[in-house]
Amino acid sequence: MRSQWLWGIVLLGLSCLAWGQAQERPWVLVDTRAHRLKVMQGERAVAVFDHIAIGRAGVTLDKHAGDNKTPLGVFHIGWINRKSKYHLFFGLDYPSLPHARRGWRAGLIDDHTFRDMILASFENTVPPQDTPLGGYIGIHGLGRADPRIHRRFDWTRGCIALTNEEIERLARWVGVGTTVVIR
Repeated sequence: MRSQWLWGIVLLGLSCLAWGQAQERPWVLVDTRAHRLKVMQGERAVAVFDHIAIGRAGVTLDKHAGDNKTPLGVFHIGWINRKSKYHLFFGLDYPSLPHARRGWRAGLIDDHTFRDMILASFENTVPPQDTPLGGYIGIHGLGRADPRIHRRFDWTRGCIALTNEEIERLARWVGVGTTVVIR
């Protein structure tokens, strides 16, 4: 009996430790209205990037391929392209399961594509990127783009853009699996 009680205390302690570590992992908050990206650790901002650019057509819950809108929701970094024409690219796992569900209900994607997206969600992998819901959404630098345009206009096709220097700073805190909240 005493060993079961002790084992329970050990498991509870390990669970609390894992939960505490998860709470301290950096995550990204993108505020599309304020045009600000924050790197968060728990509830504390450890880095703030102002003057980000978003999709030239604004934001949406229901993104479609080619609409030039930034999708709202909770995502994770699914891949990193260090040789991107945008200097550095952190690809998001868009379309997420809520986006896929809405697209399927609206008849935008077929059953097979929806199943592939469900599977990707459960396996924590990148969902299909070439569907009518769009894809290849991420956080990236400017590459060779004009920084003056970047500071004045929303110019992306749905991504979040920072300057090349800022995307390098962001890379210190994020990696594959990092949570990104776009609101």
